[in-house]
Amino acid sequence: MNNRQDGLSLTTLILWGIVIALLAITGMKVVPSVIEYYNILGAVKKLGADPATRTMSVTEIRKAYERQSAIDDFKSVSPQDLEITKEGGEVIISFSYSQKINLFKNVNLLIDYQGSSQQ
Repeated sequence: MNNRQDGLSLTTLILWGIVIALLAITGMKVVPSVIEYYNILGAVKKLGADPATRTMSVTEIRKAYERQSAIDDFKSVSPQDLEITKEGGEVIISFSYSQKINLFKNVNLLIDYQGSSQQ
């Protein structure tokens, strides 16, 4: 007969619990930032793919982006932060920004985002 017990000790269970809790807290703080980035990227790609954008001025493109940002409620990139260029008859809209996320007391996570209508 096998008298040896298998399984986790209490210490191992507590350590795994701490690791899982730290990963969950980090995920809960980072995921909203990533979701906002993809919303901004989607709005920029939508504007870049629209054939009517080719005839718009830079001011009109910024106003169209501002309307989209009001609908989707993202504030990390303002219309003035957009870099709008025209290459070969196509409008290229790009942006970049950094977001600082406080994880714990003095521990922060800095994420650099960038995107373009041509990605």
